[in-house]
Amino acid sequence: MAGTNARSRGVWLAVGVVAGLALAWVWPHEPLAARATDRDARFAMTTIPVRDITISGFRDNLDGVFVLDFLTGRLTGAVLNNKTGQFFHFYGRNVAADFNVDPNAGNPAYAIVTGNTGLSSQRGVTFANGTIYIGEMNSGLVIAYAFPYVDSNRPLPPTELVKVAAFPFREPQ
Repeated sequence: MAGTNARSRGVWLAVGVVAGLALAWVWPHEPLAARATDRDARFAMTTIPVRDITISGFRDNLDGVFVLDFLTGRLTGAVLNNKTGQFFHFYGRNVAADFNVDPNAGNPAYAIVTGNTGLSSQRGVTFANGTIYIGEMNSGLVIAYAFPYVDSNRPLPPTELVKVAAFPFREPQ
């Protein structure tokens, strides 16, 4: 009787392990994505998802890096080619003009974060997966920026970021 119980426990343990492995195999896998943002008194830097596709089980993703210069109100960025190890797509925009702040007259107070939005194509333009959100305290606005991305192995001319949407979070000062 004791041998039968031990064998029964062993069988159930084996069935549990097999069932657990089978469940782990078919369970949807969520990819881990980490975005980084850092700032100083005069600039902020952030990473953003550009492309994230899976073909035949192989994941191919690209990130971009953007720098917001608080002194000039200029947002510039680039995408690093994961095959050549060189920056090959460049972007820029004067966000101070979008917020209607003079970087020389006052002290613009910017905050920058990124998100993974996957905007749909518009007028033949395919956007990168990520969106850049910039808030400015004096204007009381948050503006979302997107940028087009074309799969190319050669450098393309600098492209201006596209202002997608904005909303006020407080009254301007």
